[in-house]
Amino acid sequence: MSQLAAFIKEKRQQKPILSMTHVVYGYPTVQESLDWMARLMKEGVDFIEVQFPFSDPVADGPSIVAACHKALEQDLDVDTCLSQIGKLARDYSDSRIVLMSYLNPMYRFGLDKLAKRAAEENIQGLILPDLPIEQAASYQAACASHKIDPIWLVTPVTPKDRLAMLAGQSSGFLYCVARSGVTGHSSHEEKSQKTPLDDYLAQIKQHASAPMGVGFGLRERSHIEQLMGKADIAILGSALLDAYNQGGQEAGVELLQTLFTD
Repeated sequence: MSQLAAFIKEKRQQKPILSMTHVVYGYPTVQESLDWMARLMKEGVDFIEVQFPFSDPVADGPSIVAACHKALEQDLDVDTCLSQIGKLARDYSDSRIVLMSYLNPMYRFGLDKLAKRAAEENIQGLILPDLPIEQAASYQAACASHKIDPIWLVTPVTPKDRLAMLAGQSSGFLYCVARSGVTGHSSHEEKSQKTPLDDYLAQIKQHASAPMGVGFGLRERSHIEQLMGKADIAILGSALLDAYNQGGQEAGVELLQTLFTD
């Protein structure tokens, strides 16, 4: 069992579901993004998914795209990002940080170097949503060498054979996209009986030995409650960014407490 999976297993003994929040590094400034990450960790989030911005974030909806473009008005570099979030990882040991970005900036940085530097900074997971697993042999080898979990994504339209393959190869946790499309507003339906989302997660669970995180479109307490007993991590992205944009850290924390506090 990887360090990340062991952390999730231990935390899940205390909570019905874990929280993962998404923050764009450098938005609206580097220091403000780091301050927001620190505040979230002080508030007790279990994970922060730190996105190193890219000009064409194809999986992301308008809120995160706008944040990435604003962040890229500054001169950002991957190594500095890793050093700065590594300090947060050391300062707040009850939480974990995973780095998310797209292949282009990470490939330019060097995938082996990325895994090595992530390990040095105690960043235990990497998410590259546009890197197909079939073309990732060297990346997987680098991650294995440095004991980093490459986190794969599956969606409701992933073909069954491919879903089984991705779930079977997952470690750390498997990122389960809750619905088709980009991040942002939810198409969840309020239903008391079994929903297609339940069927989808049950199908994944047949093949995945790693924990399961679910994201895309989570905005209401009922969405989080629907995942309890079916997933290990609820991932809050665009909704948290929208709250932050509207009312700063306090509005973001209020949303977090509304969704995750019993």
